[in-house]
Amino acid sequence: MIKLSNASLPLLPDGILRPTYDRAMLRPGIVHIGMGNFHRAHQAWYLHRLMEQGLALDWAIIGAGVRAYDTAQREKLVAQDFLTTLIALDPSGTSAEVVGSVIGYVPIAVGNGPLIREMADPQIRIVSLTVTEGGYYIDPVTKAFDAAHTDIVHDAANPATPRTAFGAIVAALRLRRDGGTGPFTVQSCDNLQGNGAILRQTVVSLARLSDPALADWINAHCSFPNSMVDCIVPATGPKELALAQGFGIDDAVPVTHENFRQWVIEDDFCAGRPDWDKVGAMFSDNVHGYEAQKIRILNAGHQVIASVAEVMGLTTISETMAHPAIHALFRKVAQDEIIPHVIPVPGMTPAQYVDLIDSRFANPAIVDTVRRVAFDGSSRHPGMVLPTVRDGLRAGAPVRGLALVEAAWARMCEGTRDDGSKIAPNDPFWDMLTETAGQARRNPRPWLEQRQFYGDLADAPRFADAFDQWLTIMYQDGMEAAVQRYLDGR
Repeated sequence: MIKLSNASLPLLPDGILRPTYDRAMLRPGIVHIGMGNFHRAHQAWYLHRLMEQGLALDWAIIGAGVRAYDTAQREKLVAQDFLTTLIALDPSGTSAEVVGSVIGYVPIAVGNGPLIREMADPQIRIVSLTVTEGGYYIDPVTKAFDAAHTDIVHDAANPATPRTAFGAIVAALRLRRDGGTGPFTVQSCDNLQGNGAILRQTVVSLARLSDPALADWINAHCSFPNSMVDCIVPATGPKELALAQGFGIDDAVPVTHENFRQWVIEDDFCAGRPDWDKVGAMFSDNVHGYEAQKIRILNAGHQVIASVAEVMGLTTISETMAHPAIHALFRKVAQDEIIPHVIPVPGMTPAQYVDLIDSRFANPAIVDTVRRVAFDGSSRHPGMVLPTVRDGLRAGAPVRGLALVEAAWARMCEGTRDDGSKIAPNDPFWDMLTETAGQARRNPRPWLEQRQFYGDLADAPRFADAFDQWLTIMYQDGMEAAVQRYLDGR
């Protein structure tokens, strides 16, 4: 077993791709906040492949985090010179590649001083983020900035020692403005439609709370490109560690991923950018169209099946797709209730995209857990599922399947499966959701009265009545019976 490090790269077994460029010659150009699995399998990989061509050697990544739990991730990466083993999982076999585009990781500190100083360095021209869909301090219904959140209140009152990533960005930009070193691009890599616009709203709104002139400067000079990111990347656990060891590599934080990636980016970078399009990314003026197709079909498709699977006791997404009723549920909801509201993008109709997602979800080599996919439903349902419900109601189109999806989320949040086993907390608002779900067991309507998620959908009888019916059936007859009834058209 070879411990992963710069020194051990020449010793890795044959067949494992590894950096051919001199990592000692790399210079930083990007700070990335949220050094999790997705970033290392996606943005870091695209940059690594550019470096393999002798390009972008001054765009290396410095990792960062703003929470105490990021410390453990940092320590693991520091111990292996910030290298990551990527393991592509395909039904035909696995392959491994060591990625070397990350060259540092900012120390975690209260007040985020080291992170602010790193981002203020003139070498840094892009600050990118993967902080999860629910991490942007936006109201899930109105999409407005949540200025009342305790983290935001803290950062507005303490702009030099912020708690959030966005507060740190504002503080770094203040230093750059005052020092005359110019702006940087702030780039979201999260699954949010209009992620760049949402990120701009968060950063500028936060700055305005403490320094209106700085907010105006950021809004005028920084860029916030929209993008669509796509790659299924499971969490790392014992199985993933064992896969790396099977290649002869002792990697404390390997990443497994499907053999598919997509990155569509708005070409709006105020301080330059790597030529990611030379290694498969796409720069496009129609990012919104690609985002909408992916979020409405892939991300919402995950929510279509995840709560159902959790209540039925299934553990992986591929296992879920192998269940005939759940697979049929995914196909029927996608074809009848989602794709009529999705505008085609060049080279891929919505129906073709459903087929693609079907095959990707069903890939048995990807051990993607139902629990991971079901996590943070309080941001994923409002952002990924409910916009299609609203489209369907406006168009007089079917919404019964989507009402079932929402009832399944309520049923899951009640905290038990159909077999009586407990479901562990799996949402930032789990206690509140569980309490409301308990009330909805007796009377379904309180669930839809959570207007912070559903807005006025409780007042839409065609959706609300179907929701009531499905949740009642789920408790009386079980989840599978409810799904079968929908499939039978009853």
